[in-house]
Amino acid sequence: MEKQEKKDKFKKTRYSDEELTEFKELINGKLEKATKDLELLTEAYTNKGDHGTDDTSPTFKVLEEGHNVLSKEENSRLAARQQKFITNLENALIRIENKTYGICRVTGKLISKERLRSVPHATLSIEAKLNQRN
Repeated sequence: MEKQEKKDKFKKTRYSDEELTEFKELINGKLEKATKDLELLTEAYTNKGDHGTDDTSPTFKVLEEGHNVLSKEENSRLAARQQKFITNLENALIRIENKTYGICRVTGKLISKERLRSVPHATLSIEAKLNQRN
């Protein structure tokens, strides 16, 4: 057998259980923080815990009210984005359990550890991501 054939034969097709455990811990940490952030954002746009009469008393501060509505809309958008991030992290945990985590869904090759450490819910390798833009 030639060198290249041997190299291809022994090429990793998935991450080891130890590596998957490392990624699982990383993802669980990010998931915990993201969940807390989502709670804060949700409270900010729903006025949860605010039992005042601010929303029922007549007021003539139109600009202030406009600002409050805009802030609520922005917080709502941020909360939706955060929820999507949480869902992606939860899906990554499922892939870890299935032992398919870190495998590019386009190329079938392993996604680099560096990429997974910075974007733990990634499903595309850098190569596939760059090809997607073209």
